[in-house]
Amino acid sequence: MKTKFLMEMAGALALLLSLLPLDGYGRVGEALVLSSSAEREEFGAFVKKFTSSAAFQYTRVKFPLKTPIVLLAEDETEKSFPFTREKWPLLDGEMLKAERFTQEDGAVYVSRFTLDEPERKVFEAGYEESEPDLRVEFERQADGKWYVVDCYTGWYGFDLPAEELEQAVESVREENEAFKELHP
Repeated sequence: MKTKFLMEMAGALALLLSLLPLDGYGRVGEALVLSSSAEREEFGAFVKKFTSSAAFQYTRVKFPLKTPIVLLAEDETEKSFPFTREKWPLLDGEMLKAERFTQEDGAVYVSRFTLDEPERKVFEAGYEESEPDLRVEFERQADGKWYVVDCYTGWYGFDLPAEELEQAVESVREENEAFKELHP
Protein backbone atom coordinates (compact mmCIF):
# COMPACT_ATOMS: atom_id res chain seq x y z
CA MET A 1 0.00 0.00 0.00
CA LYS A 2 2.80 2.39 0.97
CA THR A 3 4.68 1.50 -2.23
CA LYS A 4 1.62 2.21 -4.40
CA PHE A 5 1.17 5.62 -2.72
CA LEU A 6 4.85 6.50 -3.28
CA MET A 7 4.63 5.42 -6.94
CA GLU A 8 1.55 7.63 -7.46
CA MET A 9 3.29 10.58 -5.79
CA ALA A 10 6.40 10.06 -7.93
CA GLY A 11 4.22 10.03 -11.06
CA ALA A 12 2.46 13.24 -9.98
CA LEU A 13 5.80 14.91 -9.26
CA ALA A 14 7.15 13.85 -12.66
CA LEU A 15 4.06 15.33 -14.33
CA LEU A 16 4.50 18.63 -12.48
CA LEU A 17 8.17 18.81 -13.37
CA SER A 18 7.37 18.19 -17.04
CA LEU A 19 5.25 21.36 -17.02
CA LEU A 20 8.08 23.58 -15.71
CA PRO A 21 10.43 25.41 -18.10
CA LEU A 22 13.83 23.72 -17.76
CA ASP A 23 17.23 24.90 -18.90
CA GLY A 24 19.67 22.64 -20.76
CA TYR A 25 20.79 21.03 -17.49
CA GLY A 26 17.36 19.94 -16.22
CA ARG A 27 17.07 22.86 -13.78
CA VAL A 28 13.99 25.07 -13.43
CA GLY A 29 14.36 27.87 -15.98
CA GLU A 30 15.22 31.40 -14.94
CA ALA A 31 11.97 32.84 -16.41
CA LEU A 32 9.87 31.05 -13.80
CA VAL A 33 12.06 32.28 -10.96
CA LEU A 34 12.00 35.88 -12.23
CA SER A 35 8.26 36.00 -12.83
CA SER A 36 7.44 34.67 -9.38
CA SER A 37 9.79 37.09 -7.61
CA ALA A 38 9.13 40.23 -9.71
CA GLU A 39 7.38 43.01 -7.84
CA ARG A 40 4.28 44.45 -9.45
CA GLU A 41 4.75 48.18 -9.97
CA GLU A 42 1.85 50.39 -8.86
CA PHE A 43 0.51 52.41 -11.82
CA GLY A 44 0.10 55.75 -10.00
CA ALA A 45 3.72 55.73 -8.81
CA PHE A 46 4.86 54.75 -12.31
CA VAL A 47 2.96 57.64 -13.97
CA LYS A 48 4.32 60.14 -11.46
CA LYS A 49 7.91 59.09 -12.18
CA PHE A 50 7.21 58.69 -15.93
CA THR A 51 5.98 62.28 -16.30
CA SER A 52 8.69 63.83 -14.13
CA SER A 53 11.86 62.26 -15.56
CA ALA A 54 12.87 62.27 -19.22
CA ALA A 55 15.52 59.61 -18.63
CA PHE A 56 13.02 57.30 -16.93
CA GLN A 57 10.37 57.95 -19.57
CA TYR A 58 12.66 56.89 -22.40
CA THR A 59 13.36 53.58 -20.61
CA ARG A 60 9.64 52.82 -20.31
CA VAL A 61 8.52 53.22 -23.92
CA LYS A 62 8.78 50.08 -26.09
CA PHE A 63 10.25 51.43 -29.34
CA PRO A 64 9.28 51.19 -32.06
CA LEU A 65 5.67 51.52 -30.97
CA LYS A 66 3.05 49.04 -32.26
CA THR A 67 1.38 51.53 -34.59
CA PRO A 68 3.53 53.42 -37.10
CA ILE A 69 3.02 57.06 -37.98
CA VAL A 70 0.90 57.17 -41.15
CA LEU A 71 0.91 60.35 -43.21
CA LEU A 72 -0.40 61.35 -46.61
CA ALA A 73 2.16 62.14 -49.31
CA GLU A 74 1.72 64.76 -52.03
CA ASP A 75 0.69 62.04 -54.49
CA GLU A 76 -2.18 61.07 -52.11
CA THR A 77 -0.56 57.77 -51.08
CA GLU A 78 -0.14 56.79 -47.45
CA LYS A 79 3.39 56.61 -46.11
CA SER A 80 4.27 54.76 -42.90
CA PHE A 81 7.12 55.70 -40.60
CA PRO A 82 8.14 53.70 -37.53
CA PHE A 83 7.32 55.53 -34.29
CA THR A 84 10.84 55.56 -32.85
CA ARG A 85 12.59 57.23 -29.93
CA GLU A 86 13.63 60.32 -31.91
CA LYS A 87 9.97 61.01 -32.74
CA TRP A 88 8.69 60.53 -29.17
CA PRO A 89 7.21 63.69 -27.57
CA LEU A 90 7.95 63.55 -23.84
CA LEU A 91 4.71 63.57 -21.81
CA ASP A 92 4.31 65.68 -18.70
CA GLY A 93 1.82 65.33 -15.86
CA GLU A 94 -0.60 67.84 -17.40
CA MET A 95 -0.90 65.78 -20.57
CA LEU A 96 -1.91 62.67 -18.63
CA LYS A 97 -4.29 64.41 -16.25
CA ALA A 98 -7.90 63.27 -16.34
CA GLU A 99 -10.20 66.28 -16.72
CA ARG A 100 -13.12 67.73 -18.64
CA PHE A 101 -13.63 71.40 -19.47
CA THR A 102 -15.72 73.53 -21.77
CA GLN A 103 -14.04 76.27 -23.75
CA GLU A 104 -15.57 79.68 -24.45
CA ASP A 105 -16.75 78.56 -27.89
CA GLY A 106 -18.63 75.64 -26.27
CA ALA A 107 -16.21 72.91 -27.36
CA VAL A 108 -15.70 70.26 -24.67
CA TYR A 109 -12.21 68.86 -24.12
CA VAL A 110 -12.02 65.52 -22.33
CA SER A 111 -8.96 63.63 -21.10
CA ARG A 112 -9.42 60.32 -19.30
CA PHE A 113 -8.57 56.65 -19.08
CA THR A 114 -10.88 54.89 -21.52
CA LEU A 115 -9.55 51.50 -20.44
CA ASP A 116 -8.50 50.86 -16.86
CA GLU A 117 -7.64 47.20 -16.36
CA PRO A 118 -5.10 45.75 -13.90
CA GLU A 119 -2.59 44.92 -16.67
CA ARG A 120 -3.54 47.44 -19.39
CA LYS A 121 -4.60 51.07 -19.45
CA VAL A 122 -5.46 53.45 -22.29
CA PHE A 123 -5.46 57.23 -21.86
CA GLU A 124 -7.18 59.45 -24.43
CA ALA A 125 -7.47 63.22 -24.74
CA GLY A 126 -9.30 65.34 -27.28
CA TYR A 127 -12.48 67.20 -28.11
CA GLU A 128 -15.78 65.42 -27.72
CA GLU A 129 -17.30 64.11 -30.94
CA SER A 130 -13.91 63.98 -32.67
CA GLU A 131 -10.86 61.74 -32.86
CA PRO A 132 -8.49 61.95 -29.88
CA ASP A 133 -5.45 64.23 -30.08
CA LEU A 134 -3.58 61.86 -27.79
CA ARG A 135 -3.95 58.15 -27.15
CA VAL A 136 -1.40 56.32 -24.99
CA GLU A 137 -1.49 52.58 -24.28
CA PHE A 138 0.21 51.25 -21.15
CA GLU A 139 0.83 47.58 -20.39
CA ARG A 140 2.31 45.84 -17.39
CA GLN A 141 4.96 43.48 -18.76
CA ALA A 142 6.19 40.13 -17.40
CA ASP A 143 8.79 41.93 -15.27
CA GLY A 144 5.92 43.56 -13.32
CA LYS A 145 6.71 47.05 -14.68
CA TRP A 146 4.55 49.40 -16.75
CA TYR A 147 5.52 50.43 -20.28
CA VAL A 148 4.04 52.50 -23.10
CA VAL A 149 3.46 50.09 -25.98
CA ASP A 150 1.54 52.31 -28.38
CA CYS A 151 0.68 55.96 -28.93
CA TYR A 152 -1.13 58.31 -31.26
CA THR A 153 -0.30 61.97 -30.93
CA GLY A 154 -1.54 65.03 -32.77
CA TRP A 155 2.08 65.92 -33.48
CA TYR A 156 1.92 63.30 -36.22
CA GLY A 157 -1.76 63.43 -37.16
CA PHE A 158 -2.97 62.26 -40.56
CA ASP A 159 -3.41 65.90 -41.58
CA LEU A 160 0.38 66.40 -41.37
CA PRO A 161 1.80 66.05 -44.89
CA ALA A 162 4.50 63.36 -45.10
CA GLU A 163 6.88 65.96 -46.52
CA GLU A 164 6.64 67.95 -43.27
CA LEU A 165 7.49 65.06 -40.94
CA GLU A 166 11.08 66.20 -40.38
CA GLN A 167 9.89 69.69 -39.37
CA ALA A 168 7.45 68.13 -36.89
CA VAL A 169 10.20 65.89 -35.50
CA GLU A 170 12.43 68.95 -35.06
CA SER A 171 9.63 70.74 -33.16
CA VAL A 172 9.22 67.69 -30.93
CA ARG A 173 12.99 67.68 -30.32
CA GLU A 174 12.86 71.33 -29.22
CA GLU A 175 9.92 70.65 -26.88
CA ASN A 176 11.76 67.62 -25.47
CA GLU A 177 14.87 69.71 -24.74
CA ALA A 178 12.73 72.13 -22.72
CA PHE A 179 11.17 69.17 -20.86
CA LYS A 180 14.63 67.71 -20.11
CA GLU A 181 15.77 70.99 -18.58
CA LEU A 182 12.87 70.85 -16.11
CA HIS A 183 12.74 67.07 -15.67
CA PRO A 184 16.09 65.43 -16.39
